[in-house]
Amino acid sequence: MQIQVQSTTASAQVWWRLMRPHTLTASFVPVFIGTAMALFHNQLHIPLFIAMLTASVLVQAATNMINEYFDYVRGLDNEHSVGIGGTIVRDGVSPRTVRNLAILFYLFAVAIGVYICMESSWWVAAVGSLSILVSYLYSAGPIPISSTPLGELFSGLFMGPVIIMITYYIQTGMLTMDFILLSISVGLLIGAINLSNNIRDLDGDKEHGRKTLAILLGRPRAIKLLAAIFTAAFIITIALVFLGIVTPWVLLVIFSIPKAIQAVRQFQGKTLPYEMMPAMRSTAQLNTIFGLLLTAGLVIGFFTHS
Repeated sequence: MQIQVQSTTASAQVWWRLMRPHTLTASFVPVFIGTAMALFHNQLHIPLFIAMLTASVLVQAATNMINEYFDYVRGLDNEHSVGIGGTIVRDGVSPRTVRNLAILFYLFAVAIGVYICMESSWWVAAVGSLSILVSYLYSAGPIPISSTPLGELFSGLFMGPVIIMITYYIQTGMLTMDFILLSISVGLLIGAINLSNNIRDLDGDKEHGRKTLAILLGRPRAIKLLAAIFTAAFIITIALVFLGIVTPWVLLVIFSIPKAIQAVRQFQGKTLPYEMMPAMRSTAQLNTIFGLLLTAGLVIGFFTHS
């Protein structure tokens, strides 16, 4: 079946909205963290940092575009859908244009990846290629990852520890278990963004036959799981400090606890998607605040122990 959408000249604001800028922090915060970790080995290659940051943002933006394209093709999005870019269903941009732009972003990221590999290791190409494949299959394919209970796991793993460790590796040429353990806390919070999205979309996803984790658990238990994920992220970070594995300065992340409490409370008792948008925003903000505080803690810890 052909898809026909009335064409329009999209403004810069439309294209910006297509990339869902509120989600992009999940792509650049891990790069900040991985780079801050590399400081402990007195390593900071600015061009590699910029390249990794750009590639990560490009892949995240492409992921959002592919998600919008396939959700439209499958009939999941319409002009009344909450929390989408709406470039296709509300702004009249051709679905093919959105898909092709996503592919172009992927190609730009691959080109940058070649430079990164030339400056570090070609093993990075294997992990990077897998990350792009997961990014695409998150929304594409006969059984998209986003339609399964594994969405939170894949998004948390590849946008958390994988991005952080790639960033750390290309700067230092090594991996350390200490920082891998610390990166798990960030992965948990990125997975929580995915879970919050699925809690909001639970009813609509259920109607379209999806089997997300939120659907399997039900909204009340999914909200409890969200709170447990927040708690685990903080416990892991605090435990690593008390075990002497990472600098005590990373305890700055405790200042983001009020945002975690706010996100859970904003979900409780809500059933309509638009009512849960503030909770979703708070969850995304928690990841950003936590990640920036963690970065600051690592940087301060490096300079105070130099």
